[in-house]
Amino acid sequence: MEFTHASSEQHYAGLVRAGEDALVCLDFDGVLAPIVEDPAAAHVHPDAAEVLLALAEEVRAVAVVTGRPARQALALGGLEELGAAMEARGRTLHLRGQYGNEQWSSDTGRVVSPRPPAGLTAFSAELPDVLAAADAREAFVEDKGLAVGVHTRRLPDPAGALEALREPVAALAARHDLVVEPGRHVLEVRAHGADKGAAVRELVAMTGASAVLFAGDDLGDLAAFEEVARLRSGGAEGLLVASVSDAADAVTALTDRADVVVDGPAGVLALLRELTRDTAGARL
Repeated sequence: MEFTHASSEQHYAGLVRAGEDALVCLDFDGVLAPIVEDPAAAHVHPDAAEVLLALAEEVRAVAVVTGRPARQALALGGLEELGAAMEARGRTLHLRGQYGNEQWSSDTGRVVSPRPPAGLTAFSAELPDVLAAADAREAFVEDKGLAVGVHTRRLPDPAGALEALREPVAALAARHDLVVEPGRHVLEVRAHGADKGAAVRELVAMTGASAVLFAGDDLGDLAAFEEVARLRSGGAEGLLVASVSDAADAVTALTDRADVVVDGPAGVLALLRELTRDTAGARL
C-alpha cells in the first residue's frame, strides 16, 4: 500500500488499532462496481461479497453510502444476500441511498425513504426544453425517485455537453428550490440538506464508531471526505481512500486529499483485504 501524505500511514495505523470500533463506508459506483455507460448494468466486483463479509468480522460496521436509490443498490450489489450472511455472523450491513435520504440495514430489511421534493416533478417537465436548447437532447435522464440525474456519458462530447448544461440546469433547479450535485459526466438534481457527509455523520453517531474509513471516486464523495477530516480534527481516527479507474477521469479534489489512491474496485478490495488481515493481526 502506498500512502500519499506524511501523516497517511499514521491514519492507517490508527484505523487498524481501532479495530472493532471502526466504521468502513464505501461508495457504490467506481468503488464497489465499475463505472459503465448504463447505470443499470453496474454490478459489484465479483469478489466484493467475500471481502466485505470477512471485513465485517473485524470492524464495528460496514456501510455502503451511494447516490443511487437504495433498492437499486440492493439489487445490483446483491446486498440483501450479503446482509443476511453478515447477520448470521452477528454483524449488520448498512446502506444509505440517495446521499443518505434513504436508509436500509440488514437487521430490519426495510428501506425508509422520504417523499420526493416538491419541485422535482415540475423540474422534470421543463428539463427537455433545457436539454434541447443546449443541443443535448440525447442526454440520458435518470429518474431516481428523489432525484433526477442528467448523464452526458453517451454523448459524442461528454465533457463539453456537461459544461453546456451546467448553468441552465442549475438555474432550472434553483427555480424549483432544488440543488445540483455535479459528478463525472452527470448533473444530479435533488433536495437541499442531504449529502454523503451528513450520511457518514449519522452512521458514526448510530454505531458509536471512533474511527472511519471512507472510499469514494467522484465529487459527490467530497462532503464525506470533509466529514472524515472534521472527525479527525476532533481526535477520531480516519482514512480517506480515492478510487481511480481511469487516470483521465481522476477527480483531483479527492485524490489530493486522499491518504491512499487505488486502482478502481479491484484496488479498493485489495486495500480492504489488507485492512482485514492487519486488524485481525492487531488483536492477537
